[in-house]
Amino acid sequence: MLIRIVRMTFKPEEIDNFLEVFNESKEQIRGFEGCQHLELLEDYHESNVLLTHSHWTDDVALDNYRNSELFANVWAKTKPLFAERPLAFSSKKRITLA
Repeated sequence: MLIRIVRMTFKPEEIDNFLEVFNESKEQIRGFEGCQHLELLEDYHESNVLLTHSHWTDDVALDNYRNSELFANVWAKTKPLFAERPLAFSSKKRITLA
C-alpha cells in the first residue's frame, strides 16, 4: 500500500473555493480504482494549510489517478488557489502501534 500526503497552503480567501472543489470530487477520487482511503486534514495552527491523506494499492494506481481526466479537472480548479507550491509525500507503513 502507498500512503500519499499532500500539504497544500492556500490563499486564505480561497479556502471556501477549495472546499467546494474537494466536496464536488471527493466521492469520485475515493471511488477511483486503487484508492482505498481518502481524508482531508487541516493544520492545527494554520487554517489555510490543508492536507489530503490517501491510501492507494500501489504506485501504479496513484499514477493512473494522476494521469486521469478526473485529476486534470480537479488540479485545474485547485492550482490557482495556492499561496505556495504544494508538497507531496509517498510512503509505506513501517511500524503501526494501536
